[in-house]
Amino acid sequence: MARCFLLILLVVAVSSCKKYNNVRDCDNFRTGTFVWEQESGGKLLTTKFVRTEAIQIEYFEDQVDTSKVEWVNDCEWRVIPIDPKTNADSRAYLFKILNTTEDSYTFEFTQSGRDQIYRGEAKKIND
Repeated sequence: MARCFLLILLVVAVSSCKKYNNVRDCDNFRTGTFVWEQESGGKLLTTKFVRTEAIQIEYFEDQVDTSKVEWVNDCEWRVIPIDPKTNADSRAYLFKILNTTEDSYTFEFTQSGRDQIYRGEAKKIND
């Protein structure tokens, strides 16, 4: 009976470890076309962005913004606006990939000079 209990305990322990396995295969998400959806005020907002090694172009509602991309390491990068319209728009953002799936990644980001950390999930829609 004790052996059976230990075997069951071992199986549960091993299978629960897989549940919390954090996969970060960031290379697949350095470049490409992505979509990020977020809910705000009961409305679903969609941002599409195209990222190369050096540039990111974002499409949100009727606005298009272009930013310079600086890679900190394999899973972190800065987005720095190229032609900001206001001083508030000139702040850089630091992004960090937390985990990845085959076609998406969960990330967090902060705006330069701010303490607030935001999270999201981006889905890659093509290379």
